[in-house]
Amino acid sequence: MNELTTVIAALVSFAVTAGLGYLVIPYLRKLKFGQTILDIGPNWHKEKQGTPTMGGVMMVAGVLISLCITYAYAAFNTGRFYIELLNMHRITNLIAGVIMALCMAAIGFMDDYIKVVKKRNLGLTARQKTLLQLIVSAAYLLTLYLGGMRATYIPFIGSVDITSGFGILFWPVAVIFIYGFTNAVNLTDGIDGLASSVTMVVASAFMLAATFCNIFSISVLSACLAGACVGFICWNAKPAKVFMGDTGSMFLGGLVVALSFGIERPVLLIFAGCTYFLEAISDIIQVIYYKKTKKRFFKMAPLHHHFEMCGWSEQKIVIVFSLITVVGCILALLPILLNF
Repeated sequence: MNELTTVIAALVSFAVTAGLGYLVIPYLRKLKFGQTILDIGPNWHKEKQGTPTMGGVMMVAGVLISLCITYAYAAFNTGRFYIELLNMHRITNLIAGVIMALCMAAIGFMDDYIKVVKKRNLGLTARQKTLLQLIVSAAYLLTLYLGGMRATYIPFIGSVDITSGFGILFWPVAVIFIYGFTNAVNLTDGIDGLASSVTMVVASAFMLAATFCNIFSISVLSACLAGACVGFICWNAKPAKVFMGDTGSMFLGGLVVALSFGIERPVLLIFAGCTYFLEAISDIIQVIYYKKTKKRFFKMAPLHHHFEMCGWSEQKIVIVFSLITVVGCILALLPILLNF
């Protein structure tokens, strides 16, 4: 019955997200919410100029509607709904995670709105975006602490107390962790279908992880995210008919982080989210190397653009990066499966 619930969550999220494309995309075109392609990107991306952006609202709606419908179904057909309601710690993790992802999406929406409507190509300033993201990250962690989070699980070490001694360092590191991965997902959204495909794999892995850990709420949330990503790929695969914008990528980033904290194993996101990590670190390396040598380490950063410049098609990059993510997700799942 629990497996059926997660299937329903994924299917509803897929149907809502994909179906909204028929309404949202024409509306975005009507509003002339088209993507502006910057000159710093590959020249052939200019053909994407004017493609509707801010399509991430489709995924946000898909996840939220599916979550509500799935819990309504569970309330009438399984006992898991009542068990989860009695576990305030898990319910807090779920609600706080969703709210945090929505706050990140709101920051992305402001950024998109400034770019598209106000015609300021760079959107929010780096300082403004960073400050807002750090506030959201800190508020999320405070909520988790107040909700009862007192330990985190690290493979080969076990449960680590995060309320005393060196364990207290977990909290400031976690703020940077959330901020870093949210922006890493944002960087990954650079070619048609990439961010949504990679995130679909990551969400599927956390669905399995939550199932193995017997955490119903996070299993359902993961299924909702995976379904939404597949629904969005229907419109975002090359040639993309809509872009998710920062609204979508920041939402995805916030939600994958919430999934890792929801099973109290955020360290596993380092492996499951290896593609995000590689995209972010390539950008950092490029900036540092250029400042030191005035030369580029990669042909273009982040990493997917480097392979574009090497002659790879967007479809090939999406497939290869998704397969790399699958390997990372397997590595993330092994400690849970083998009880390390």
